Amino acid sequence: MLLPQTKEREYRFKLALRMGLPIFALIIALVSHTLIDNYTTLKPSFYIESTFLLLIGIYFIFYLIYSGFNVKITDNISKTFTREYLIEYLKKELKMHKEYTVILISIDNLNDINNLYGIKNGDKVLLRVSEWITSYFKSQNIDNFPMGRIKGGDLIIGLKGLKSEYNTILELLCLKASTFKVDDIEVKISGALTDTHYSNDINYIIEKIFEIQEKKRNFKNRENDDSINPNELESLLIKALDTRSIIVMTQEVFEGEKVAFKECYIKLKTEDEKILFPKTYLKVLNKLGLGVDYDLMVLEELILNFIEDESSTCAINVSPTSLRNEKYISRVKELLKENNKKIMFVLSEQEYYSHINRYNAILHSLKKSGVLIAIDRLGSVHTSFLYLRDLDIDIVRFDAYYSNEAKILQNRSIIEGFAKMAKEKKVKSWIKNIETQNTLSIAKEMKIDYVQGRFLSDLEKTKKLT
Repeated sequence: MLLPQTKEREYRFKLALRMGLPIFALIIALVSHTLIDNYTTLKPSFYIESTFLLLIGIYFIFYLIYSGFNVKITDNISKTFTREYLIEYLKKELKMHKEYTVILISIDNLNDINNLYGIKNGDKVLLRVSEWITSYFKSQNIDNFPMGRIKGGDLIIGLKGLKSEYNTILELLCLKASTFKVDDIEVKISGALTDTHYSNDINYIIEKIFEIQEKKRNFKNRENDDSINPNELESLLIKALDTRSIIVMTQEVFEGEKVAFKECYIKLKTEDEKILFPKTYLKVLNKLGLGVDYDLMVLEELILNFIEDESSTCAINVSPTSLRNEKYISRVKELLKENNKKIMFVLSEQEYYSHINRYNAILHSLKKSGVLIAIDRLGSVHTSFLYLRDLDIDIVRFDAYYSNEAKILQNRSIIEGFAKMAKEKKVKSWIKNIETQNTLSIAKEMKIDYVQGRFLSDLEKTKKLT
């Protein structure tokens, strides 16, 4: 690892010289010019004033060097680079090296350590981990590399070369970390990496490795949609929105033997007929500030061009942020007033929206226009439970985790408890991804109101054919 303390001294000194030397040089030039042109007529006071000016210039340079100590490039806790300095450093590295790899190494249980053992012990763990990482890379003959703390327990490392050179090294590091402890404190460490084949913008690269890390934690270690370059992806999304190039697929949701409503799945289509999935583009759209525009476009296209049967309800996923946007709410009411269509909004949110009275007021106004409201991922995201408790909703859908036959049996009491709570609040329950007759039978036994899955849709098609 590059020594942050050494780099910090160099950084401060160079900063002071960059700022102070031009002023000092100007003073020297001014005094020299005056001496050369007027040395015969100069009064003694000039020499005194010039001496004072030179002394002030020297003092100013030393003051800048001293002030430079307020410029931090070293993180106090981990003794690695600060996020700001690391990002600037990596930007320069990426300009110099076409083949470059960025590695994320995370202390996954740092918050638990802080809560259980105190913040001081959490700080000690962070320092020890950074030292251990440095030692490990040295053992692999990798030295003199930048490492910085990006946030919390997340450390970023930059290495010359492509990720194929470091995949095995990172895997071994994570394997060795399974037994790593600090004073009997168990430390959970995970890692991810990507390289300049994905992008040469450090901000995009950092976002990407956090996505890869999250997928690994969820046992979905697959990169999305051929890892489209983020600059290209942004351009494709903007064009797709402008041309309203969407693909709509539907799946029936059953209540007993009858189709109760249909869920609509949206994909975007590029000019070259490439299909983009929501997991790929939703985060990018939000980053571009186009989340509300996207939700509006989807709603308009569904109501005006796709939903033909006025008697059936179409369920679509909508960002809760859009639903709390005045522009979006107004357009929804306008569209439903002009077109006799039925819509259900399916909402999922990680963080609880604290202004619950305002949220309920919005939902009530939409329900007056005939909109149904469903909350998704019950039993997985704690916010869904809180919204079931606090919001005036119509339907709640269980997380897909419970759709597997083994999981639904293993967690039967949990599902039945949530279903009972929903029934008491006059909210209907819904479960998706039902793919076997046994799972369907169990769902019916638990009196879940709505069931959905390819298995049921295939059964319905068979009935119609016969």
